[in-house]
Order: sequence, then structure tokens, then C-alpha cells
Amino acid sequence: MAINTALQNKSEAEIDTYYMNLALNLARRAVQRNEVPVGALIVGPDGILGRGHNLRQTLQTPIAHAEMLALHRASRNLGSWRLPNNVTIYSTLEPCVMCAGALIQARASRLVYGAKDPKGGAIHSLFRIAEDTRLNHQISVTAGVLEAECGQILRDFFSMRRKQNKM
Repeated sequence: MAINTALQNKSEAEIDTYYMNLALNLARRAVQRNEVPVGALIVGPDGILGRGHNLRQTLQTPIAHAEMLALHRASRNLGSWRLPNNVTIYSTLEPCVMCAGALIQARASRLVYGAKDPKGGAIHSLFRIAEDTRLNHQISVTAGVLEAECGQILRDFFSMRRKQNKM
């Protein structure tokens, strides 16, 4: 993929916002499939290496989280299970234990996420896997990028689901 020239000379915060907006677009695709709206991107210096949105219901598998699908696609594109040092993962929701573990296994260097997950988050909410020095790898984390928007799409989705269940 070509480098996005519009992002040259932009600050890290501006770049993070740009890619988190793309991840939110992926989360919106999940809503269209009646999936929990989480989107994820794997981005390197040359552009997007992998993308995904939740597909657990569609594929009927517990491992079809947005981050896992994005990692799988990035690994296939790279021809390696190990991510390069200069890759950032963007996720609209704080990764769970499974996804955080996969990011450690892939040797991810940086994670940017939007909304916290108080019931399942393994980066800051329930666990601190990304910074655990007992593991053989740690991940730099930036939290709260477009947090309000990332949280709102989840709240709207679950509100809609509760209304459907009442009917």
C-alpha cells in the first residue's frame, strides 16, 4: 500500500485520529451485520496492512474479534506472524485478554484504542497485559482516541439490541 501523503507532516495525535476514524467505519460495518461494533486496523509506514471488524456471529466462532481478524490479515500480507517494529494497531475498543495476548505474540509495538471495556478490557480496565514485564514483550499504548465516538457506537448498538429483545 502507498503511504497516505495527506498524513505527511501530521502530528502523532492527528494520525491516530485519522486511523481511528477508519476503524470506526469498520465498526459501522459490523453494525450492518448485527455484530458488536468493534473495528481494528494494523498500520505500518507504508499504509494499512490488515483490517477487521467483529464477525463472531457471522462466522460462529469466538475468535472472530476485530483485532484477531486484522492481525490475521496483516500476517498474511506480511508473510510473517511477527509484526515489524514500526506497526500500530488501532482498535475502537480496549482489547480483551485473547486479543491482548495475540498482540503480545505478534510482537506489536504500539496499540491505540478508543473506548475502555470495563467488563473485558485487558490493557487498562481489568488487566495490564501490554505492560506486564513478566511477559517477553511489552506494547506501548495510547488510550482514549475518539473515546466518546467509540463508546457511543457501542452504547447505541446495545440499546438497539435491548429494544429488539423486548419486542
